[in-house]
Amino acid sequence: MCQSSVFLLENGEEKEIKRDVILVEPTEGGTKIQGFFESPEIIPARIKTIDLLKHRIILEPIDSAKDES
Repeated sequence: MCQSSVFLLENGEEKEIKRDVILVEPTEGGTKIQGFFESPEIIPARIKTIDLLKHRIILEPIDSAKDES
């Protein structure tokens, strides 16, 4: 199977927020993620990194993304 784990980057540290994610989709309000047999949820963050070999997706809060721009 090809599920991934999603992490949120907070204060320089990665915090796991969901395992076995099957859908990741950028949306206007953040990033929509969905696990098996779960309803999708929107995280107010943008995709920072996707590592397909390690099955890891790193998100960063939208406010942090604006600060770096």
